[in-house]
Amino acid sequence: MRPVPLALVASAALAGLGIAGCYDRNDAKPKAAPQPQAAAVLGGVDLGKPVRALGTEPFWGVEITPDALVYTRVDQPTQRAPNRGATVQGTVATFASSTNLNQALNVVLIATECSDGMSDRTYPLTARVEIGADTLTGCAAPAALLTARPAP
Repeated sequence: MRPVPLALVASAALAGLGIAGCYDRNDAKPKAAPQPQAAAVLGGVDLGKPVRALGTEPFWGVEITPDALVYTRVDQPTQRAPNRGATVQGTVATFASSTNLNQALNVVLIATECSDGMSDRTYPLTARVEIGADTLTGCAAPAALLTARPAP
């Protein structure tokens, strides 16, 4: 076996020190969390605040809060799903999740005026709810607006 020249060993050691010298301790520090984005507004409705979608025949409702989507229907158990946020494309916002009863839940809000067909109330949004094999249509508005002004 041939001995390795001392100059080669020394230059390899210096190269290793040069690489180690490039390490920046700031790279290991956690980065600041991104600033929260402003909630989307659709048809004048702030989707970051509670919104209620509802329909008739059958009577159903979906409460959309910052944390959850809560689906209710007179002939079925209440189902809850995490609110993962809305995907907004133009005049359409879609909330996609899965309920505690393992059903896919998609709530689509469209920025078009809507009437529930049973009252004289006009809602700022049209709603479509897909849950399991069912597709339901109705209307939506800020929850505060619905509790402040009961239907005639």
